[in-house]
Amino acid sequence: MRYQARGKYYEELEVGDIYEHRPGRTMTEFDNTLWTLSSLNMQPLHLDRHFAEETEFGERLMNSMFTLSVVVGAQVTDLTMGTTVANLGFEEISFPRPVFVGDTVYSETEIIDKRTSESRDDSGIVTFEHRGINQDGETVCSCTRVALMKHAPDAADLQT
Repeated sequence: MRYQARGKYYEELEVGDIYEHRPGRTMTEFDNTLWTLSSLNMQPLHLDRHFAEETEFGERLMNSMFTLSVVVGAQVTDLTMGTTVANLGFEEISFPRPVFVGDTVYSETEIIDKRTSESRDDSGIVTFEHRGINQDGETVCSCTRVALMKHAPDAADLQT
């Protein structure tokens, strides 16, 4: 029998379930510089060591949009690979602690709500809470994401 990697269909996602996504991602100077330059975010707090040393942080911070992308991206293979129709929105994004070069960020996702779609009979709407946690167990990023998720084509597809 041949199996194809996929995320979870709407029917497989239960409110209250929490998924830990591994491995974590150790943030590097290369990540920070590449993301910052690619996104045209020229904030010196990400690029200029001497500038950053004079701030309250004392060193460069990882670009928060990179951190958010890593936290959300880590869930794809576990939850949404090939089963998401579309992202409908991101809400309540927060960065309660800074992330520095060398920190490792682990991700987890909680299913916080789900409902059938009123306009599409092939999918449902799921609300995810994604959290990024550093190597010290501190939350460094969280966001709420609403996505349109495919219904399973039939019960046999839930087995493969």
